[in-house]
Amino acid sequence: MLKDEKWRKMKAALSPAFTASKMREMVPLMIEISHNIVEYLKEHLTEDIDLDDLMSRYSNDVIASAAFGLQINSLKERDNIFFKAGKDVFNFSLFQSIRMIFSDHFPSLSKKLGFTVIPKSTSEFFRTLIASTVDYRIKNKVERRDMIQLLIQLSTEWTETELAAQLFVFFVAGFETTGNTLINCIHELALNPHIQDILYEELKAFKETKGNLVYENIGELKYLDCVLNETMRKWSAAIFVDRICTKPYVLPPPREGGKPCQLKPGEVIYNAVNSIHMDPKYYEEPEKFIPERFLDENKHKIKPFTFMPFGVGPRYCIGSRFALMEMKILLFRLMLNFKVLKCAKTLDPIKMSPVGFNMNIWGGSWVKFQARKA
Repeated sequence: MLKDEKWRKMKAALSPAFTASKMREMVPLMIEISHNIVEYLKEHLTEDIDLDDLMSRYSNDVIASAAFGLQINSLKERDNIFFKAGKDVFNFSLFQSIRMIFSDHFPSLSKKLGFTVIPKSTSEFFRTLIASTVDYRIKNKVERRDMIQLLIQLSTEWTETELAAQLFVFFVAGFETTGNTLINCIHELALNPHIQDILYEELKAFKETKGNLVYENIGELKYLDCVLNETMRKWSAAIFVDRICTKPYVLPPPREGGKPCQLKPGEVIYNAVNSIHMDPKYYEEPEKFIPERFLDENKHKIKPFTFMPFGVGPRYCIGSRFALMEMKILLFRLMLNFKVLKCAKTLDPIKMSPVGFNMNIWGGSWVKFQARKA
């Protein structure tokens, strides 16, 4: 984890990759990749669909294009090395999970012991990919509006290892968390057809009056925004947010008769995001999927710091707009083309796997897509 001034400089350097102008340029490529998903589903309407596999392929292809300048169709090139490398990162065994926790708590000792959370073959693949791409573009004067190009512009200020690490973090953050949020959202829509109907009517009316989805009008889809927010509330993209204490602080007793907690500088604090999102003190009937919580007329009921899907404060996720846009574009295309239905494999109610560091549905998420009439 970068700290203090070095972190601030790196954030300032990478932030231009997520400005409005850059996001506007990303919309066409996301639409193209979402089109691949729609066409794939049209060819598999009679089948039960594994959302885990489908959404991870969508996330993979978006990141491959936006960050690395690679055009991949993982639905056709099913064993492409980029997708396999991404899956390897999140194929956690119990031993890998323990190593991750140990490395987070004892970074210096982990470094001395040679502990690595990411498989060496995977990290070497990304390091080589980034280095060779940068080298090719510089030698051949090739420019593309993606994060690799931003790294080239910053290459005089940061080491190749530092920049490659940040690009890898972007890949990891976008591959699993965005995909999981889409999985949980679509699964909830299958379980709640009345919510799906409301969402479809909004998208249909938008399509009839506005036509194509572009960066400038994507924010007008209010109910879609509510559906995604409610998904991220009920099924947090990250199960915790960790922060390092910078000065002594005393947390008050959590309950009557409890003891205060003394925090010391340097200690790592894990904030269980989902515990807050599912606390009945903050959300009435938190176990229910109710997108209307996030309508403009109800937002005043949400207390500050009780909804933080992308973290809060200075280390708020700088890729949040990118992730939201990526999800909205796909859901827009899916809902206009298909109804999402339960199938024999659909888990109802949803149960989460106790393994891993994300909200993964136990046994996977399976649904069926039914084509809407034109």
